[in-house]
Amino acid sequence: MLWMSLLLICVLGAMSPGPSLAVVLRQTVSNGRGHGILAGCAHALGVGLWAAMTVWGLGVLVNEYHLLYQVITWLGAAYLIWLGINALRFAAAPELEADARTKETLWQAARSGALISLLNPKLAVFFTALFSQFVTAGQTLSDQMILVLTATLVDGAWYSLVAILFSQPRLLIWLRRHLKRVEQLTGVVLIGLALRVAMP
Repeated sequence: MLWMSLLLICVLGAMSPGPSLAVVLRQTVSNGRGHGILAGCAHALGVGLWAAMTVWGLGVLVNEYHLLYQVITWLGAAYLIWLGINALRFAAAPELEADARTKETLWQAARSGALISLLNPKLAVFFTALFSQFVTAGQTLSDQMILVLTATLVDGAWYSLVAILFSQPRLLIWLRRHLKRVEQLTGVVLIGLALRVAMP
């Protein structure tokens, strides 16, 4: 029963819209399904790292040392602004076509997914405030691994599903036809999220 509660919280946490969703969607629309899935899986590894660190006590550390949380917040905001500016720069290109522009490498897609999870203050809040409630002093290593794997696999499954759904041929053709507007919207959303994250 406890695991079902954890599963539900992880599902709701993964599905909540935010910068992670924007990054996976951008990789999918601009570079293809493989890039989107890889970004989602790399994001899941970052989530798994957050889960592992929470299980091993980082949640308590962040709660006690507010400066540490603030540093994570500022780094996350700076990365979101950088992503937003890049999206707007692509949108400003004179002839922006999906097949004409230089696609990002798979490594770049994976890096984007991993960094947005590691530098996302929303995840810091999620793991320190909610996920940590499932961590107890007497847990065995196998119990702890179940917690970490649940968070990791749920996140990876959700963002892989997002990449698969948004890479359907008809939808992808429409999105790529309006790629300039998609990039503009993504850039504005990412910068807006950064400002919201940075402001107390």
